[in-house]
Amino acid sequence: MSVTIESQIVSDVIILDVAGKFDVGEDSLRHSVKTFLAEGRQHFLLNLVGVPYLGSWGITQIISSWKAIRSMHGTMGLLAPANAARDVLQFTKLDTVFAIYRNEAEALQHFAESSRLC
Repeated sequence: MSVTIESQIVSDVIILDVAGKFDVGEDSLRHSVKTFLAEGRQHFLLNLVGVPYLGSWGITQIISSWKAIRSMHGTMGLLAPANAARDVLQFTKLDTVFAIYRNEAEALQHFAESSRLC
């Protein structure tokens, strides 16, 4: 099963619900991010609850998306990665780079507070 991505906008935050495995060559995450960036969107939340594991290609997709978002002065957080995916994020120390949220309400509150500080 390759990755699928559904999107929704909540309080000016693009929530990308990612599910499945990142197959090598799969670039739908980067494509989705670039499309929303072209529309002027800046705040992204990647819901990883449906991603059972992050391999090197999945990590590459997340980092590439994050770099594109940062280049447009945007922000990105990760929502509820599954245990195996969280382990990979911890092992690679990417949990120190990305804000990781337990639930959507917590993430949206953080985004709202951050935008008020700007």
